[in-house]
Amino acid sequence: MQMLSGNMMRMLMAGAAVTMVTAMAPQAFAASPADTLVEGFAIDDIISVDPAEAFELSTAEVTANAYSLLVRLDPAKTSEVQPELAESWTVSDDKLTYTFKLKPGVKFASGNPLTAADVAYSFERAVKLDKSPAFLLTQFGLTGDNVAEKAKATDDLTFTLTVDKPYAPSFVLNVLTSTVASVVDKKLVMEKAKPVTPTAEYKYDTDFGNEFLKTGYAGSGAYKVLAWKANEAVIMEANPNYFGEKPKLKRVIYRHMKESAGQRLALEAGDIDVARNLEPGDLDAIAKKDGLATVSAPKGTVYYISLNQKNANLAKPEVREALKYLVDYDAIGATLIKGIGEIHQTFLPKGQLGAIDDKPYKLDVAKAKELLEKAGLKDGLTVTFDVRNTQPVTGIAESFQQTAAQAGVKVEIIPGDGKQTLTKYRARQHDLYIGQWGSDYFDPNSNAETFSANPNNADDGKVKTLAWRNAWDVPELSKETADALLETDAAKRAKIYEDIQRKVLAEGPFIIIFQQVEVAGYSKKLKDYKLGPSFDTNFVAPVSKD
Repeated sequence: MQMLSGNMMRMLMAGAAVTMVTAMAPQAFAASPADTLVEGFAIDDIISVDPAEAFELSTAEVTANAYSLLVRLDPAKTSEVQPELAESWTVSDDKLTYTFKLKPGVKFASGNPLTAADVAYSFERAVKLDKSPAFLLTQFGLTGDNVAEKAKATDDLTFTLTVDKPYAPSFVLNVLTSTVASVVDKKLVMEKAKPVTPTAEYKYDTDFGNEFLKTGYAGSGAYKVLAWKANEAVIMEANPNYFGEKPKLKRVIYRHMKESAGQRLALEAGDIDVARNLEPGDLDAIAKKDGLATVSAPKGTVYYISLNQKNANLAKPEVREALKYLVDYDAIGATLIKGIGEIHQTFLPKGQLGAIDDKPYKLDVAKAKELLEKAGLKDGLTVTFDVRNTQPVTGIAESFQQTAAQAGVKVEIIPGDGKQTLTKYRARQHDLYIGQWGSDYFDPNSNAETFSANPNNADDGKVKTLAWRNAWDVPELSKETADALLETDAAKRAKIYEDIQRKVLAEGPFIIIFQQVEVAGYSKKLKDYKLGPSFDTNFVAPVSKD
């Protein structure tokens, strides 16, 4: 991307029409202007802002404010979806065909009209690009060969989606609230597409505009992405063509700030309006400060340690169980996540269909030693631990390192930024990894299929779930997870997910530690600043500023 000076960055914040962003040192930011919302946020996990590729929590918030969907999760009632681009929809009697009628008169930020052809193209490019989130659509039987027929425009304002099985309709609609179903401007993206040479793995001769959309924009949401610079900032500007209620503020800046203390100081100084990654002590300090306030919202996000089954020692069931007894859950809950999370050991967050609250594990060094000896590792073992260098994960990793050592397990922490650690994890090159998983949509399958399903454990497997990332080969559990999608009776479906969770809890390569309570400190100059039940329901368009 083009490089700009600090002076030009200040001009941007002051309202100059600058469309690129530079390496932004902290001193490049002036106090937050009246027409701009500046959020301090650890956004080092962002890899791309292309909705067909983006699969990180921070990016979900950016794309939610920049792109539109057919339907979106209702933040006030997460068991339901509400229309966005769709005016209405119907489901065929055989539960295979979904027909969406679009709102007329919608335009993209470019000025191009938004039609059903754009919706169809968005599905087609996501499936054919086959990036990490593509499986959310391909699970419906969509492939590069059939997507043009299965997801198509029948006229300018009618889009039909044909799925391969009679799934519970709530499941299908919930999937369509995920980022990968965002609608892009077909005309603009095709103009920006670059030719590529087909390969055995990628048979198309175009990149479908992916290189452009990694840092560019082609949406119809409340804000348009003006620029993204890795580990520095995302800058968004109000979309004058937005079809909904117009954004209150002209500009939104997510400024990368890793440390909680730095965010708090910047908030107190008025350099930012919102601090997003606060540790318990800084959260308390902000709550007591005149002119500042705090807000919180339970999130469908769980934090976990994963154990790569490619490591022969970690593949032993006794070792997996032993490590679950080497986490000091009580201490972590009382200190590191106080006010920002609660101990939770199962993969479905509270509030979702079928969620349970079993907590069978506690710190028990003697029990862990017994299990390690049973696994033939009386003298312990040595493992590496990839950790994003931000809190609370760093603190949790260090706590685990200390308690694990008591049982002879030597843990070498390898710190890195979000992009580094996530890229290594996705390549199955870790021993241990600490991460967070946020539901892509509010249906239990969102978490179940990633924690408990692995259709193809080969290194070149296309469905790269968390089970796959940890080389956990579970064909029977994968089938049980898939079968749950065809159960339309909610009570029976809930029982299936309860069973799956208990199996993963006992046998899986995941040490699930807590469910996130997202918090933020903010200036009382802001009005209507809220956090939603998911990262893609943290909407900034309603926010205004005194």
